Amino acid sequence: MAQSNSLSHLKKHVAPYEHNDMKSSIRQMLNTLLPLALLWYAAYLSLSVSYWLTLPIAMVASGFVVRTFIIFHDCCHQSFFKSRTANKILGTITGVLTLCPYEQWKTSHSIHHATSSNLDKRGTGDMWVLTIEEYEQASIWTKIGYRIYRNPLVMFGLGPIFIFLIDYRFNRKGAKRKERINTYVTNVSLVGLYALLCWAIGWQAFVLVQAPVFFFSGMLGIWLFYVQHQFEDTYFEHDEEWSYVNAAVDGSSYYKLPKLLQWITGNIGFHHVHHLSPKVPNYHLEKAHNASPPLHKATTITIRTSLKALSFRLWDEKGKTFISFKELKKRRREEKRNPDLAVSELKTGTG
Repeated sequence: MAQSNSLSHLKKHVAPYEHNDMKSSIRQMLNTLLPLALLWYAAYLSLSVSYWLTLPIAMVASGFVVRTFIIFHDCCHQSFFKSRTANKILGTITGVLTLCPYEQWKTSHSIHHATSSNLDKRGTGDMWVLTIEEYEQASIWTKIGYRIYRNPLVMFGLGPIFIFLIDYRFNRKGAKRKERINTYVTNVSLVGLYALLCWAIGWQAFVLVQAPVFFFSGMLGIWLFYVQHQFEDTYFEHDEEWSYVNAAVDGSSYYKLPKLLQWITGNIGFHHVHHLSPKVPNYHLEKAHNASPPLHKATTITIRTSLKALSFRLWDEKGKTFISFKELKKRRREEKRNPDLAVSELKTGTG
């Protein structure tokens, strides 16, 4: 089926859900932002009891930070409210709470949607992915940098600190005036909010509460973004073969989570639906998925099966799958022992 016909066919199924509902949006704001504030305050009060009580409360609060980010995310797609101004205002506010500048993130994320799974247009709003050939031809320093980047301890341990505390604080090169100003507004608002909290409860108490809330939410956010595109049989193609529909349905997973985690993460597990139609607000994603049988064919991963993604390092263009550095080393060792195997794989395209 031609891409245009395929897209048109799938769009018919999801079109009824490409609208926001004011009551649902307001309700989501209330059941997200109010619990976040109450949990943060409860974490602060628990400091007088035991820090071992503070940590689990902070972990729950971090889940609501992720849910707040989903609201921010919808605002960036103009799908949370009808009004662009309302989306911008709420997006900027929730951006402060999640440490993400609204205009900057909206721009890079739009590029991500337009280029996701395109091997010739990587580099903006996505994870660093190298193919086997690119890695083997890279300089020693690029290889070292890539290995460090793809190490789970670095990606999910240092990643939140670098991305949210450092990278998002600066404007990208060539950013337009409104984007630069919005980043400045976000940064000043963050300093003001954190200074106020430090004044109200003391900087030590602030750090003890905010540090775990920030770290757990940042780690979960990076994991969700990582696992929903970095699964074993995902989709990557060069520009001439790339398809928006295939990138959405085959290059984005359906992360089937327990109902509580699905709610906390704002249905973002239905990532294939979101990439097909970013105009569907998060609270309609499950309905859109259920209403479109072709979307049920998207790769489904669970918490257990998603853990395999921790070993993924390089994209195998011939095998159309992710492999680990260990698998690549084993493959090259076998090829040295059996040169005929390497020739055979080149001929059959299974290398």
